[in-house]
Amino acid sequence: MSHLESLIVEYLDWQGYLVRRNTKVGRLKHGGWEMELDVIGYNPHTSDLVHYEPSVDAHTWDTREARYAKKFEAARKLIFGEVFSWLPPETPLRQIAVFPSHPKGRDTIAGGEIISIDEFVAEVRSKVIACGIACRSAISENYPLLRVLQLSHCGYNRVL
Repeated sequence: MSHLESLIVEYLDWQGYLVRRNTKVGRLKHGGWEMELDVIGYNPHTSDLVHYEPSVDAHTWDTREARYAKKFEAARKLIFGEVFSWLPPETPLRQIAVFPSHPKGRDTIAGGEIISIDEFVAEVRSKVIACGIACRSAISENYPLLRVLQLSHCGYNRVL
């Protein structure tokens, strides 16, 4: 699992989502799997179902479009039967591709939303900063990446 996947998993879990990572779906008759889905999360309090596919690749947008069409279609087809089989199939699914950049005017890919790594980290950072200094509201040690962000942005005893 990449550092980016790890951050997404920690962030979703911290936000109350049930999270699955690097989940193989679509068992093939001759062996192997149709696809591996990077991060899938479901928040039972808000009914939000989200599928993240982060990548730091340098592929062309045409190559990415084809690759993500396959990934996102497999997710739409298999999440409800193999990952969260207890969810009704009509549950809305948000799909998000996280790339190094988010070009102006290009907001979707293969039916999913595009966000940049910087946009995602900014969202995480703002939620972490809202917690304040660690001595008063420490993020659980179960989330080491988020806790490091809290220490680096808020400090332990005082804002840095």
